[in-house]
Order: sequence, then C-alpha cells, then structure tokens
Amino acid sequence: MNHDHFVTSALRNPVNTAILDMLRVTALPDAWIVAGCLTQTVWNVRTGRPVDHGINDYDIFYFDPDTSWDAEDAMIRRMASCLHGVDAKVEVRNQARVHLWYPTKHGRPYPAVTRSTDGIDRFLTVNTQVGLRPVADGYELYAPKGLDDIEQMIVRPNYTANFSAANYAAKAARWKALWPEITVIAAEE
Repeated sequence: MNHDHFVTSALRNPVNTAILDMLRVTALPDAWIVAGCLTQTVWNVRTGRPVDHGINDYDIFYFDPDTSWDAEDAMIRRMASCLHGVDAKVEVRNQARVHLWYPTKHGRPYPAVTRSTDGIDRFLTVNTQVGLRPVADGYELYAPKGLDDIEQMIVRPNYTANFSAANYAAKAARWKALWPEITVIAAEE
C-alpha cells in the first residue's frame, strides 16, 4: 500500500473528507485526523463493508502551547460548530496538554510532547500510528512505521511508556469482533 492508495481509501469515508476539508480552512495548529477512523476506513474499503463500519469516533489532534482547559474547550466547541451537520462523534485533543490528564485517566505515564505527531507515535497499536492532514497540493501522510500492518490487517502492540497490555487486549478484541479478518499479535506483559 502506498500513500496514494491509502489516501484514496481513507477519503471514501465522507466524515474523514469533511474533517480534512474543515482542517484546510480553519488553520488549527499542527492539526491531523488520526488513528482508527483512517485505518478502519481502509479496512472497510478492503473488505467491502460500509466505510463507517465499526468506527466509534473520529480523532483530531492539534498542538497549541496554551495548555489550559479553557483554550482546549474553546477549540472543541469551535470544531463542533465547524462540523455541524456531520453525523459522527469527533474528538478534538490538544496534544500539548495530554500529559496533564493521561496518567490520572489511564494510570500510565505520558511524558509531555512537542508536536502532534509525538502523540501519534504513542498509540497502542502500530496499525493506528497514522495521521493525515491537508497541505497545499493534497494531503500529508504521517505513518512512522509504514502502512504494511494496515494493508495486511495486522494488529500489533506499540510498546511505549504509556502502553497497557490490558487496554491493548480490549481494543484488539473489539476490533476482532468487527473485522474477523484481522490478525492480532498478543501483547507481552
């Protein structure tokens, strides 16, 4: 799978397209649509399912040095207004403030990051380490470990400081029920 094939497949989901169009006009700093909504759309295209099959939510990462909750909340509300009429759950998160709440919510460390792609690097699975954003001449794809696991429908652990074998197992089990074709590589404790 190459860049063009991935982007073409991801854009078959009208929610992904709406989000990318919105990111193009809003100038949200260091903004990407990320993770499962991209990977799962590609899986759905590959397996002939409806493009939104199994997608819980659509994640937008951005990076703003203002780590106040008020600033992030204002951005969440702004993006919700821009996406009014899009029938999907969209989660907007400032990656500059994740380290402030992640340890309490998930019981795992989460060192501060310096850009949105640092957050993508910390996803639980290699196949969701993917982000897409609009650029002047098309789309920029960020996939630090490539697209092979997405193409081959492999779910494998991404061992980082915030990795949780229990969270990984729960996520993989949910996905296996929705996409029985995937191959899940068990996490080491």
